[in-house]
Amino acid sequence: MNKIFTLLVLVVSLNICAQNSLQFDKRFVQSEDKWVAFPADSTGAYPYGFIYIDAQAGLTLDYEGTFKLDGAGKFIPKKREVVGQVKYRLQPNNNVIAFLPESKFAELNIEKIPDWLKNYKTDEGSVARLYQWGFMYNGWDECEKALEYLEKAQKLDAEYKGLRTELAFSYNCLKEYQKAVDILKLALKKDPLNAYTNKELIYAETKNGNLEDAENICRKVFKEVADKTYNAENAYNVLQAYYIKKDIKNFNRWFAEANSYLMSDQKIKSLAEQMKAELK
Repeated sequence: MNKIFTLLVLVVSLNICAQNSLQFDKRFVQSEDKWVAFPADSTGAYPYGFIYIDAQAGLTLDYEGTFKLDGAGKFIPKKREVVGQVKYRLQPNNNVIAFLPESKFAELNIEKIPDWLKNYKTDEGSVARLYQWGFMYNGWDECEKALEYLEKAQKLDAEYKGLRTELAFSYNCLKEYQKAVDILKLALKKDPLNAYTNKELIYAETKNGNLEDAENICRKVFKEVADKTYNAENAYNVLQAYYIKKDIKNFNRWFAEANSYLMSDQKIKSLAEQMKAELK
C-alpha cells in the first residue's frame, strides 16, 4: 500500500513539474517574436507556434502544431499536417498564453528565431517601421512598449508625419500630461487645424488642470477645424474635468455653451446628463 501511494505521489509530482514549465500569464500583445503555447485541449494537447507582427495584418501566429507532456515532463510534438505555413491573425485580448521555455526547443525541434522571420525584418530600423509598430502598440493600449519604438523613431526623424501626435498619445496614456502638452504644441505649429492632434491636446490640458486653455482650444476647434469627428469628445472631456472637481458653476456654464456638441453623440449625451443630474 505504501509503495503504491509513493508511486502515485511521484507521478503527480512529475506532472505538476511538467505543468509548471508552462506559465499561462502572457497576453498576445506581450508575445512579439516569441514561441508560445496555448492552453491544452480536451485531449491534453497544447497548440503552439510563433507570434510575430506583420506590418499589414498585425499580430500573427505561425502555427506549428501541438505537443503533449509525458510523465517526465518531456514535450512530445505532433507537427501540423498541412504543407507550408499556417498563419492566424490574432486580435488583441486578455486570453493568456505561455512562453515556451528555451530548454524545450530541442524537444520540439524548433529554432529560437525561425529562418522565415527575416522576411519581416527587412526595414526594422526605419522611421516608418518604428512609427508603425508604435502606432500598433498604442492601439493595443501597450503604451510603454509603443514608446520604445516611437522614441527611437524620434531620434531618427522628429519631423516624421504623425510622430509627435503618436508620442503624445503614449504620454497621455501613461499620465505624463505635460510631456504630451509640450510635444502637441510643437505638432500644431506645423498643422494647427489637425482634429486628432487638437483632441489629444484638449485631453492633456484637462488632465493637467488647465481647463481655461482646454476651453479655448475647444472653441477654436469648433469654429475653425473642418473635421468634426471629435467635437463631442472634446466638449465632454472639459465637462468631465469640471464634474470631477465638483465645480458646479463652470460645469453648468460649459454644459450650456457646448450643449450642441454634447448632445450630438448619444453615449456622450447620456453621460453628460447623468453627471448634471448628480451635481444637482
